[in-house]
Amino acid sequence: MSSQRLFAAVLPPGPAADELAGAVGPLHTIPGAVNLRWTARAGWHYTLAFLGNVDEELLPELYSRLERAAHRTEPFPLRIHGGGRFDGRALWAGAAGGLDTLRLLAQRADAAARRAGIPMEEHRRYTPHLTLARSRGQADLTPYTAALEGFEGLRWEAGELSLVRSNPPVDGVPGEQPRYEVVRAWPLGR
Repeated sequence: MSSQRLFAAVLPPGPAADELAGAVGPLHTIPGAVNLRWTARAGWHYTLAFLGNVDEELLPELYSRLERAAHRTEPFPLRIHGGGRFDGRALWAGAAGGLDTLRLLAQRADAAARRAGIPMEEHRRYTPHLTLARSRGQADLTPYTAALEGFEGLRWEAGELSLVRSNPPVDGVPGEQPRYEVVRAWPLGR
């Protein structure tokens, strides 16, 4: 049986990603930046629920449940805001705006996956973040989070829930990254 590695996400629009790219560029000059694996711009997203490998037979039910979750959630204001880190392993940009609605959408996406029969990890508090870089070992990410501290991205309306397929990097190709592809997207509200 074939499966796909999937996650539900909110994707930033082009202008917001452009703005973030302008703030991230200078981070590459910070000492130690070459030791981080930087996420390509195409990989920037706010993950709502990581579904892992999903059997294709579960997809029709998953699609209808995610569609319902999207329709029950109104569009909301969002902007990329500041930065943070998970230990010394991941550097991320945060979010501001309708965070309560973003968290609600994350809960609904998680519940939709569970009800479609996908075994989900134990639920933990949702921290909206857009991963910018990862470290193989412990790294001091403080200079990067400090540089992002004042970042205030433009405000946009999050109006879509996307189901994204993660295609693993090609083995043996240096610097190769996962490739992300939107499988389906549903408008919020309506």
